Amino acid sequence: MSAITGSQVKGAALDEDDDDDGPWWKDREVLIPIFSGIAFLAGLICEWSGAEIPTLMLFWAGLLLGAYTFVPGALVKLFTKGKLGIGLLMTISATGAVILGYVEEAAALAFLYSIAEALEDKAMDRARSGLRALLKLVPETATIRREGTTVEVQAKELHVGDLLVVRPGERVATDGVISEGRSSLDTSAITGESIPVDAAPGDQVSAGSINTSGSLVIEATAAGTDNSLTTIVELVERAQAEKGHRARLADRIARPLVPGVMILAVLVAVIGSLFGDPELWITRALVVLVAASPCALAIAVPLTVVAGVGSASKFGVVIKSGAAFERLGGIRHLAVDKTGTLTRNQPTVTQVATIGDANHEQVLAWAAAVEQHSTHPLAAAITAAVPTAAAAEEVTETAGRGITGRIGDATITVGSPRWLDAGALTDEVETLENEGMTVVIVHRDGAIAGAIGVRDELRPEVPEVIRTLEKGGIGVTMLTGDNTRTARALAAKAGIQDVRAEQRPEEKAIVVAELSRTRTTR
Repeated sequence: MSAITGSQVKGAALDEDDDDDGPWWKDREVLIPIFSGIAFLAGLICEWSGAEIPTLMLFWAGLLLGAYTFVPGALVKLFTKGKLGIGLLMTISATGAVILGYVEEAAALAFLYSIAEALEDKAMDRARSGLRALLKLVPETATIRREGTTVEVQAKELHVGDLLVVRPGERVATDGVISEGRSSLDTSAITGESIPVDAAPGDQVSAGSINTSGSLVIEATAAGTDNSLTTIVELVERAQAEKGHRARLADRIARPLVPGVMILAVLVAVIGSLFGDPELWITRALVVLVAASPCALAIAVPLTVVAGVGSASKFGVVIKSGAAFERLGGIRHLAVDKTGTLTRNQPTVTQVATIGDANHEQVLAWAAAVEQHSTHPLAAAITAAVPTAAAAEEVTETAGRGITGRIGDATITVGSPRWLDAGALTDEVETLENEGMTVVIVHRDGAIAGAIGVRDELRPEVPEVIRTLEKGGIGVTMLTGDNTRTARALAAKAGIQDVRAEQRPEEKAIVVAELSRTRTTR
């Protein structure tokens, strides 16, 4: 696959509604092998009934249909690029079988190999659709401020310097810097950060981020067709192109095997003809060609890949190609994301600090009563901790800062330590943050009452998995867009030494490329 520019990918994504290949029964690459199998089975039925001519015709039909899926490609690679692949071996094997008069066997080989390749191609197409889904994180249209009024334009028409108006719940159409407003941004799809980050004037915003609360005005720093998301796609495509020259397992075997088998067959025919019946030894040479072709390997490899990719998808793992799947056995270093991979991707209340007469249950209940009126993920974590808390009244929310409400005669304010004074709990708040928690301060009637630590906790099996990998000689690196304190705290619990925090997606790609060059593989 050739490398493509971010603008080319983005333009295609915005111009086309969907690249979905449709259902399998409308896919010619699947239908042809199926028809090959139908013809082959019909030939077997006719053979059992004694109808010789229909039998031969059906076997030939099955052979030609199956061969159509791989023979032309194998010959093109041979004559234009000089490549010897597993498809060429199958072509030689089928041709030899036909010359020997075994059309039925040739038809069976062609059908089995064609259906195995078709299944693998469909599985890989489904995996690669994740790349197209990434581009859909960018909205098709954007609202911009122009000459004092707001107008809606196509996202691909955005230019550097345009002022984007992003309302609560909307996605940011391109990279930019906030010029007006305060809010919280959900960047989980971009950086993996499970908890929205506060955003204020001067902060940078990435394309695809979701504005969760207050309205924002963002000055575009990248065109709609050339932003951070299109850069990610370009890097992925480039990585695929760089790895494209690495042959598949079956092709690596085929490269020395094809000339070796052909040379052996020629030697059998020539030397045998010198000392015996030429017709007999030429026939035996053809038998060598057919017998030496690794038909079982050619069919088993695609089916194994399909089974492996399908099983992995059940666990939320997307494998982008068969070549990548086959290389898993040689991996000596593993780079993993934090959010959703090592963690549950579900922020939960981890710790509560209090002061004065308030206890943990009271502080949580006060916060939950107010946070019921908020859609912020931190609010969801707090309300989940006290689902029975009564809702507060007269609730008002300040975008990017916090929320206030009344419970009886008391005024409860819940918000960020950057907005609310932690008072006597300052040291404890710092400790909680150093342990990788996002802290929420709770005030009662203007005085500090407590602090709540929220964190996306590790999956319970992670430490054991990391230990198992290290025992097997496989190193592990954590890559995350989360802040350094959170990343290091969770890495310590998981047993991971190499931590790369506050990484944007393009920076993660660079780190992976660096690890590929510097870490040994087998």
